Amino acid sequence: MDLSTIRHPVAEDSKAVDALILRRLQSDVVLINQIGHYIVNSGGKRLRPLCVLLAARACGYDGDRHIDLAAVVEFIHTSTLLHDDVVDGSELRRNRETANVVWGNDASVLVGDFLYSRAFEMMVEVGSMRVMEVLAHATNRIAEGEVLQLLNERDPDTSETRYMEVITRKTATLFEAGSRLGAVLANSSPTVEAAAASYGLNLGIAFQLIDDALDYSVDNAEWGKNIGDDLEEGKPTLPVIRAMEVGTPAQQALLRNAIEHGGRDQIDAVIQAIASTDAIAYTAQLAKTHVMRAQEALKVLPASAATDALALMANFAISRTH
Repeated sequence: MDLSTIRHPVAEDSKAVDALILRRLQSDVVLINQIGHYIVNSGGKRLRPLCVLLAARACGYDGDRHIDLAAVVEFIHTSTLLHDDVVDGSELRRNRETANVVWGNDASVLVGDFLYSRAFEMMVEVGSMRVMEVLAHATNRIAEGEVLQLLNERDPDTSETRYMEVITRKTATLFEAGSRLGAVLANSSPTVEAAAASYGLNLGIAFQLIDDALDYSVDNAEWGKNIGDDLEEGKPTLPVIRAMEVGTPAQQALLRNAIEHGGRDQIDAVIQAIASTDAIAYTAQLAKTHVMRAQEALKVLPASAATDALALMANFAISRTH
């Protein structure tokens, strides 16, 4: 599915967001400009800001503050990417070297901090206490998710429940906040706001589930990052958790060892073990379940081209190959 079809109802809004992002990236500190532009222009899908734009229009908003909030959401997301890559020691993202490889960990963390603070500057300019409340809560939840993920590292006994708690906070929260903000800007009823938030939450969960499935099922060139990155970092994602539940004793021992010690030394054997079980299909089916919940939530929103685009975006989350 072509993302341009999904963006069509807010095509001009999307262009305005891109222009605003470039303007607000500017700093008289040259290194901030270099790293900020490097990661913002690295080919991301910008689904989170798209949630803000489409949800706002779907809920009947006709102003332009959704442009600012879409850029805010993208800055928060970009900041988390910079911090994540340092924490994870990642070397490749979107088929490019990560900023921490190019400029070092210190610079990446500090520019991530700049993007966070710039996001909060911009949200204050919107002048809505409710907007600040939503985004402050979201960033706090994301940080909690990061810490929970850290606690799960190298732990082969991590359960599906613990894994789902991590991705709900770490990934889905920002999708949820973005969709909720669209409804908040439109002064929607509590019912519509809750539906928009439910859509974003379930979309975000489905998106991350497919991400984790793809980590063991596509090649490096298509995926844009190193296959098995999560395993190298000792992160037990759902495909591995499921394979450990249903695999043979030998496969369970292999996967347990891989989680405890990390590394890609046995990545081929791990991928084979996962492929021999229903782990990928199980993960994909759970993603489909959350997409169905997202689609159900959209029934509360008024019918419009923007609402149709939100439905298409939910389908895109599970049909993509990278």
